[in-house]
Amino acid sequence: MPNEKGTTTIWQDNHSGLRRHKLMTKELADTIPPLYANDGADDPDTVVARVKLFSPYNGWRWYVTEWDAETGTCFGLVEGFEVELGYFDLTELSEVTVFGSVPAVERDLYWEPQTLGEIRRQSRLAA
Repeated sequence: MPNEKGTTTIWQDNHSGLRRHKLMTKELADTIPPLYANDGADDPDTVVARVKLFSPYNGWRWYVTEWDAETGTCFGLVEGFEVELGYFDLTELSEVTVFGSVPAVERDLYWEPQTLGEIRRQSRLAA
């Protein structure tokens, strides 16, 4: 959404210093469609996840397929207790810590985009 100067406000990761990398870079953000862009997809399994976030402490994974660059609201595949599509908030994920101040959520720096179908087939929760 444009601000007073006519430029788009990009979500800021205020906790990247502890993590030593950002959950979302401008370069990655530019590759992710806005929220609701994939609503009309004939087959949700063909939608591409451009970013993978994970917690090494609980095994949860978040795969970003759409996002709002201003608020940090994302939509994608969440692999937690179940594998399901849903919304999640980058601000909330960036603020979660363990052991006092250790960031609990990281971005997979080596992630190569995959379709949701590929991710589901590789899921540790796949039946």
